[in-house]
Amino acid sequence: MSVAFRRESDDEHKEPEYELPIPVGANLVTPRGARLLAEEVARIEAEVAAAGDEEARRKLLRQLRYFSTRKATAEVQAAPEDGVVGIGSRVTYQLGGTKRCVTIVGHDEADPAALRIAFSAPLGRALMGAEAGDTVAFQGRDDAITILSAAADAEVMA
Repeated sequence: MSVAFRRESDDEHKEPEYELPIPVGANLVTPRGARLLAEEVARIEAEVAAAGDEEARRKLLRQLRYFSTRKATAEVQAAPEDGVVGIGSRVTYQLGGTKRCVTIVGHDEADPAALRIAFSAPLGRALMGAEAGDTVAFQGRDDAITILSAAADAEVMA
C-alpha cells in the first residue's frame, strides 16, 4: 500500500503548539499591572487544579508558564514625575486638532478600550519621555502631537 494512503493517527496532522510569545524587552509594569499578573497566575493555578480534561489542562499549563514568567520578570515602575510622560502617566495630548487622553501601562495590562496603552505601542513610544508643552513626532510628522499635560494616574499607580 502506498504511503500516501496510510494514516498513522490524528495527532500526526495537528499543528504544533508553541509557547505563548513573550514580548521583547523589559517587562515594565505599574503596581496595578503587578497585581493583575499575580491574580492571573493564581486564577490559572486554580483552574489547572480543577481541570479534568487533559487537553484543557495542557492549554492552561501553557498559559500558566506565560503568566508565571511575566510575573517573575515584572519590573514595577515608580510614579512618573508630574509633567513628564512615563509608565503610569495619564497623558492629555492633541493630535490632528482633537484633544485625547490615555494612560501609559505595561504590555499585559494594556486595554485600548479603557484608554490604557502599552509603553511599546507606537503611540506609547512617541509619548514616552515627553514633557507637557512638547511637540512630538508621530506617523511621519515631526509636529503631530502636542503634550498638554502628564501626571501619575492614581488608579494604575495604587
